[in-house]
Amino acid sequence: MSLTISGRTFRSRLMIGTGKYRGFQEMARCHAASGAEIVTVAVRRVNLTDRSKDSMLDYIDRDRMFILPNTAGCYTADDAVRTARLGREVGLSNWVKLEVIGDEKTLFPDNAGLIEATRVLAREGFVVLPYTNDDVVNARRLIDAGAAAVMPLAAPIGSGLGIQNLTNLRIMRELITAVPLIVDAGVGTASDAAIAMELGADGILMNTAVAAADDAEKMAHAMKLAVEAGRLAFEAGRMEKKLYASASSPLAGVVGRA
Repeated sequence: MSLTISGRTFRSRLMIGTGKYRGFQEMARCHAASGAEIVTVAVRRVNLTDRSKDSMLDYIDRDRMFILPNTAGCYTADDAVRTARLGREVGLSNWVKLEVIGDEKTLFPDNAGLIEATRVLAREGFVVLPYTNDDVVNARRLIDAGAAAVMPLAAPIGSGLGIQNLTNLRIMRELITAVPLIVDAGVGTASDAAIAMELGADGILMNTAVAAADDAEKMAHAMKLAVEAGRLAFEAGRMEKKLYASASSPLAGVVGRA
């Protein structure tokens, strides 16, 4: 079940976020239940300087979990680059989940800004994982710019709508092979995660689906199992779909049949 990105291997294909939980203790329990080894943290929303105040970083098991800073809330390439640099300077990581948002209402990415920021950060030695739309052409451009993975949305961020773009994700899975393909945004429940993995995604990142569940800890555990089941089903290869019924038990040799 391992996932390798830029030469680093993780035992879980599930990545998890830190926002919208009812408290840091709940967040920590959900992280443990999910089995995830990568946790994404918004650089702009974490207390990085005043150690006298409570910080979400105090509730992340950094011996077990790898922190992936993200540039959430950035609307220009320059802003995203500055935010990524800040995360590295304060010791979070030289990895970054890169977000350059192009529209405030939909939170869809700014493709041109994303490519520009990826190019700058990759040249500076960052391991860049850009959040992008489900466009194979743009994904190729991000890879050419130095992206270590591409992270297409399944539906708008935080919507919980599930996988809305099956065809596009199938095309991306077929044509994007140079780097991992990680589904990001839109998952609402465990079946959504399983579908994403059955499509062949190398990994999946989620936050709201867990944090906003009535029982977030149970949902985190459900997501762990769904990601594992979906990946195993993809590796196993599903049966061929048929238009008509096919007996589960062979009829040849049955007594009384000609």
